[in-house]
Amino acid sequence: MDFDAASKLATEKKMPMILNFTGSDWCGWCKLMDKNVFAEAEWKKYAAENVVLVTLDFPKDKTIVPEKFVERNEKLQAKFEVRGFPTYVVLDSDGETKLGQLGAGRDKTPTSFVEEFKGVSRLSASNIATYAKANPEKADAYKAAIAESRESKKALQEWIKTGPEQNDENNKKFAEFNARIKAAEEKMKSF
Repeated sequence: MDFDAASKLATEKKMPMILNFTGSDWCGWCKLMDKNVFAEAEWKKYAAENVVLVTLDFPKDKTIVPEKFVERNEKLQAKFEVRGFPTYVVLDSDGETKLGQLGAGRDKTPTSFVEEFKGVSRLSASNIATYAKANPEKADAYKAAIAESRESKKALQEWIKTGPEQNDENNKKFAEFNARIKAAEEKMKSF
């Protein structure tokens, strides 16, 4: 539950983090994911070696979460714009850089969740450094493709925050943003 301690550990171990925003005592999807994924030995073994987990709980029973974490959980919920439970925010080892977000599903298993996590965490600083070291001839192009993807997504988010009116011109602009993002992601997959 201690985000600060988890961030420190993630930095030390150079491991990405998963922030598990949950309503542990009332959220049906949260309980399903706990049972079908997080309680399973396969997930526990993988997570112990590859990710720092942080539970940010919003229970109805207020005795579940220590008082010192309640306000901090709310601030993190606002910071990462979490609007529903469960939400799994994947952060780089710096505890700040959002790599992606995962959700719940009826058919999720430890194996499927690990694969989803790997897809998001491949963009962590340590994974990029490992790839660059192993493939020095492709390193600059790979890093450039990642930067283009991130910049394109950020530009789209900033544009959306302006509250553009829905019309033909803005629909075209939205499609152009998505085309840039898709092209950068396709380029990344080629490595």
